[in-house]
Amino acid sequence: MAFWFVLCLSAVVSVQASAPSGPWDVFNYAPKSRTVYPTAVKEFHGSVANAKGLLSKGSATLWSKHSWMTLDFGFEVGGLVSLNFDSVSSGSSIALSFTESPMFISPLTSDDSSYPSANMSYDGVLQVPAPLSTGFWTQPSAMLRGGYRYLTIVSTSDEPVTISNVSCAISFAPHVQNLRDYSGYFFTSDPAFHDKDFLTKLWYAGAYTVQTNTVPLHTGRAVPFVQSPGWLNNATLGVAGPIIVDGAKRDRAVWPGDMGIAVPTQFVSTNDLLPTRNALSTMFAAIDPLTGALPESGPPLSQQGSDTYHAWTLIGTHNYYLYSGDDAWLQTVWANYTKAVGFLEGKVDSSGLMNVTGLRDWARLGGGGHNSEGNALLYQVLVTATDLATHMNASDLASAWNTNATALKKRYNQVFWLPSAGMYRDNDTTTLCPQDANSMAVLFNLTISPEQASSVSEGLTRNWNDLGPVAPELPDTISPFISGLELQAHFASGNDQRAMDLLHREWGYMLYTNLSVQSTLLEGFTANGSLSYRSYRGYNYDPSYTSHAHGWSSGPTSALTYYVLGLTVTSPQGRTWSVAPHTSGLSAAEGGFTTPLGWFGVKWSSQKRTFTVNIDVPQGTSGSVKLPFKGRVVVDGKATQLAEDTMLRLNGGKHAVMLFG
Repeated sequence: MAFWFVLCLSAVVSVQASAPSGPWDVFNYAPKSRTVYPTAVKEFHGSVANAKGLLSKGSATLWSKHSWMTLDFGFEVGGLVSLNFDSVSSGSSIALSFTESPMFISPLTSDDSSYPSANMSYDGVLQVPAPLSTGFWTQPSAMLRGGYRYLTIVSTSDEPVTISNVSCAISFAPHVQNLRDYSGYFFTSDPAFHDKDFLTKLWYAGAYTVQTNTVPLHTGRAVPFVQSPGWLNNATLGVAGPIIVDGAKRDRAVWPGDMGIAVPTQFVSTNDLLPTRNALSTMFAAIDPLTGALPESGPPLSQQGSDTYHAWTLIGTHNYYLYSGDDAWLQTVWANYTKAVGFLEGKVDSSGLMNVTGLRDWARLGGGGHNSEGNALLYQVLVTATDLATHMNASDLASAWNTNATALKKRYNQVFWLPSAGMYRDNDTTTLCPQDANSMAVLFNLTISPEQASSVSEGLTRNWNDLGPVAPELPDTISPFISGLELQAHFASGNDQRAMDLLHREWGYMLYTNLSVQSTLLEGFTANGSLSYRSYRGYNYDPSYTSHAHGWSSGPTSALTYYVLGLTVTSPQGRTWSVAPHTSGLSAAEGGFTTPLGWFGVKWSSQKRTFTVNIDVPQGTSGSVKLPFKGRVVVDGKATQLAEDTMLRLNGGKHAVMLFG
């Protein structure tokens, strides 16, 4: 563990500032130390003496074969287990099993991470065979377990064994000494939910989820997969570390689609963008030099054949540059970036739409041909590429990409808009209206009027049940990845209460269900809330394989900052910014984030027809403030006439704005 920390510390490219302290800190799930200990005994069976002694620097004894106890760390952890063997006999032996969900606690097997198996026992246990030596023992590093909450210790012999000092050395975010030292925060009270602190807890759960997905370079899941029973997490994940992956337990690989949600979370919470740079560099390093095709995933999976995840790498490039302003890095990838944009543009045929031939995606069915999701992503690629080309002074490219984006938007609406549904259809031969493309169309501004965006927002609710949207393009599935895009689409279209309703349904279930870890966020679940996510779509009916710490499920973290708080950067590092709070039935909210320019903070309150917002942004920046209603405006104690109905222009610094309706 110390080696990982030293190795990665030398690669840190910027000093992270700390967010202000306050009552929100109690909701930060990150541990106070990089060594964590169990907080409870979940259960024990057979001849077990003093299991609770392990919670208070005491010891516990397993007296006979098949006796076992399960320790609860209280939240998602990941890393290497250590313990002391205090007393052993010549034949004493034990085994360890791990699980995120309490549903899969077992002395015989861990939850699955290597490969999904219908018998839910592919991974098996970590055997610690005889002869044991008294003293300190540490889990072999190759057998690292990236995500779990429950650790089961079972005797595998008839001879007793006494153990103490059970702990986990946290392996994730290896370059960060204080895991709780965030550079951003968010705080509000939700009067419409059973837990008034829900939104604050959710913001921090998303942030912590992405922290658990930030891993050392040589801790990827082994591919080819190890034979059952077993697991290995010793594969190299890219060109440099630390690196951001999809999940703590699995797949432990770079997936650019997941980064479309996880990286904005990372920015607003920790601003720890080095793992993102390393992930993007890994994808560009693997470009096909002839065609410009990018892989779907990073090594060791290195899967190919996904036009949509190719697009997400390009969109992620813009996200990283917007947040970091890393000109030097952009220069190094620019040739490959432009070649990769050209790869997608080369798939636009005489219809004026991209013909999607790389079919791998987030697991949705369909997706090929003139598909609305793929073309929505291409549109976002062209819009963000235009912006990057402008920063690179590549005016010819900027002009060409802007022209192509304009033409694609027009054609998109001609082909995919289905007036009878008030939504976009999946392709040019169907009436199915998918969750992903409709969410993207609103979020990426493919709609041509506010009324059209609101129509899509309303139409998306037809997929909802009590736990969230059931994706038409992947039946019986609630995908927090795509729902994170839908959440932003409701906010972006001005349907704030609809967004809050979605938060309460889907993430209210995920954060509080006793099927999960109640600290990080589930990869997905079925329409009735079971863990059998994607059972028929690649996961072989193995609910234990589902990840409980998946960064693509953290969409609310950035959405709460960008929309409810209302704070976004509109040019690299926040040289320009926007404050546009969506009050969403709340009486107050506060928070902010850090960029290389400094602290960006907002605190607002709303009472009847009075709205107050305090803004603290770096000197030398400028931005706009969109107020929630029309009225008399006072800025820094002076009455102010607005240039537009509800829009105010301000320079950097500290400002107090009051609005009276």
